[in-house]
Amino acid sequence: MEAETPSRRARARSEAKTPLTPSLVAAMANVAINAPARPASPIKRTTCASIALSDALQRQAGAGVIRKGGVESRLDVVTRDYVPQLKRSRSTPASARRDRFITNRDSDNDVAATLEQMHLNPKSASPAHTARLVAATGVPLNRRILAYHEQPPAPPSDSHSVLAQHREFARPLYAQRDAAIPNSIGATKSRKIPTQPERVLDAPGLVDDFYLNLLAWSSANSVAVALEASTYIWKADTGAVTQLADAPEGTYVSSVDFSNDGAFLGVGLGTGDVELWDVESAQKLRTMSGHQGQVATLSWHQHILTSGCGDGSIWHHDVRIPRHKVMELLGHTGEVCGLKWRSDGELLASGGNDNVVNIWDGRLGNVARGNTKWTKRNHTAAVKAIAWCPWQPSLLASGGGTNDATINIWNTTTGARLHSLKTPSQITSLLWAPAKKEILSTHGFPTNAVMVHAYPSMERVAEIRDAHDARVLFSCLSPNGDVVCTGAGDENLKFWRIWDSGEEKARKKKVVSDVGGGRINSTKEGILSIR
Repeated sequence: MEAETPSRRARARSEAKTPLTPSLVAAMANVAINAPARPASPIKRTTCASIALSDALQRQAGAGVIRKGGVESRLDVVTRDYVPQLKRSRSTPASARRDRFITNRDSDNDVAATLEQMHLNPKSASPAHTARLVAATGVPLNRRILAYHEQPPAPPSDSHSVLAQHREFARPLYAQRDAAIPNSIGATKSRKIPTQPERVLDAPGLVDDFYLNLLAWSSANSVAVALEASTYIWKADTGAVTQLADAPEGTYVSSVDFSNDGAFLGVGLGTGDVELWDVESAQKLRTMSGHQGQVATLSWHQHILTSGCGDGSIWHHDVRIPRHKVMELLGHTGEVCGLKWRSDGELLASGGNDNVVNIWDGRLGNVARGNTKWTKRNHTAAVKAIAWCPWQPSLLASGGGTNDATINIWNTTTGARLHSLKTPSQITSLLWAPAKKEILSTHGFPTNAVMVHAYPSMERVAEIRDAHDARVLFSCLSPNGDVVCTGAGDENLKFWRIWDSGEEKARKKKVVSDVGGGRINSTKEGILSIR
């Protein structure tokens, strides 16, 4: 048996309770306890007295550290007192220095204070809690949650790319036409133009090729048209037709263009040669060789004949000297199918099968190769339609093919694109009105239309739908600027009176003979043939 410890005996004895009797309670109430008075604390007496604190003690208290007996104790010192915001009535102004609508506070400090409060300070937060937030959200610390990123790459599946190509090829077949195309009637500047041509010339053998340029109208009022390997001249004053030239055997005529005075005709061939012909005498003056592909486009400025080749090169030929090539321009990777000099000769515009529009400095220097002033890559199809504005020389219009079908207007001084117009079908040519702020466009499948647009609104003010039975590939403007000649794959040349010339405005109601000296709408009496 374990021995009983004294503590246990004490607890055993203390367990015996003495009962409280009424006499004992009365005796305890009469007992008075006299406790000695506790002396006052010396620190408390010192603090309550009017004794000034030492500088050292004030510095310690301000720093939050009190040294007492060699032991430092850090106190939480409040550096900013709480200032309650008093609720004011609506009639009481917030501050005498602040306006109700325009504040004169220091906005930079307010913004800095707001950003400081929004800033995520990892030192004040728990590192473990911050790490858990970063892991849960997947957002790096102190990084923006919302930010701009590039679009995700296209799916690499071959089926998607093939499907996209098929849709792009089939898109012209489902283009709007007829009633689905919004009519020009209702436009703010709509007007009516004759929907029947004044004259139709049969042109058998007119090649149906988008990239060629087989029609031109001279300042001497003569029309040149290339039919396969032969070139013909139709004189609008007399209606006479003459055969000017035949291409060498095994080749074809790919482009024609008159000189500025109308006395000479440049003829581009499929072999890459460029021929120079005298229109009046119908004699070939020279042949300029050197190109390695077909010459699909030509453009004159004074004595310089510029040619665009199928290999993407552009040559300047000086027709006065034996060594005709004076400059080569390299800026296209595809065939050059559009080429136009500006009237003052300072700029040259070119369009190619690489969907690029180049604007060149027209000044000829000692360098062998020129440089582009502007290069525009906004088109998404071949650019054949190129036209300079006659009444504002800085404006250049360009039109794209089937996959683009867009007319762009450029400011060649600044390089800016001023206007852009989406059309229902491919654009084959563009012509500016000489005396009216309008531009004409010819189109291929499926509309085969001739459209007139107002500038600068680009609204369609007139339209001739199905102007030809095939796509309208070529167009040229008469010297008076009133009649437009169009050529198409249906082997017809049609003459349309689109604008009024100055002479007709003066005569007004007088009857004026049409081109070729016939009656108005002379097509009702028959169709003349070029050959």
